[in-house]
Amino acid sequence: MAMSDTEPRVAVIGTGRMGAAMAVRLRAAGCAVTAYNRTRAKAEATGAAVAGTPREAVATADVVLVSLADDTAVRQAYGGEDGIAAGLRPGTVVVETSTVAPDTVTALGPLVDKAGAALLDAPVSGSVSFVEQGRLTVMAGGDRSALEQARPVLDVLAAHVVHVGPGGTGAAMKLSVNSLLLGLNQALSEALVLAERAGVSRESAYEVFASGAAGAPFVQYKRDAYLHPEDATVAFTLELVAKDLDLVLALAERLGAPMQQAAVNRGVVADAVQQGFGERDLSALADFLRFRA
Repeated sequence: MAMSDTEPRVAVIGTGRMGAAMAVRLRAAGCAVTAYNRTRAKAEATGAAVAGTPREAVATADVVLVSLADDTAVRQAYGGEDGIAAGLRPGTVVVETSTVAPDTVTALGPLVDKAGAALLDAPVSGSVSFVEQGRLTVMAGGDRSALEQARPVLDVLAAHVVHVGPGGTGAAMKLSVNSLLLGLNQALSEALVLAERAGVSRESAYEVFASGAAGAPFVQYKRDAYLHPEDATVAFTLELVAKDLDLVLALAERLGAPMQQAAVNRGVVADAVQQGFGERDLSALADFLRFRA
């Protein structure tokens, strides 16, 4: 069924940090939103209508947004008699925003196709604050016409929507983006600790980094997290960083792409998680390096 011109019906599967923020923003924009989360209270906190199963959540949706933690959770959400695939109507567009392996997208495609629906692997770049401001970047793999059908919903959340190729390329692009972002996080953490140990105040060092050639948007918007790590809002845990770097390295091995920095970064993050930093924001990598030093 074609999406309503006035009030798209949206299902949000997974109301963690990102999914919840998406549901809230879409409701504020006038979309009818139904949410599902394994912990029901998290779905209720969005103010959306709450479904008891993924199948129930997607039953009347024009667009389904999926935002889950990892490949296992994504596969479980689609399959079974109460899963997403069982509830889809012909013409629905499923937008898979989770960070997963391209192989996971390939495996899920037939389940969605069988229902007469369309699957986009469309991960996003940006944090919760970007969702709240409608400033995400969406990198979408899949059918271009399905992407256009989902655009009225995605445009509420994103400032940039890029069609990167066929199914699976969105997932691969997200892993490429995260390898860059997480490399920057590692380099910034190391450089900040080096400057501090040389006698430069944290604030002065960060001011120089932010105003120089390396002052990327990430450096700008993570300033408070790096300067005051004890008060940092958790946007992306180091445990999830480890999971994403595992996906990056697995894809790189399959494709024969050299990813030496990512391999080193994965080792450092593993050490940080082992030392109890796993639930902290990725910017706490600098605190871990201070601890290790």
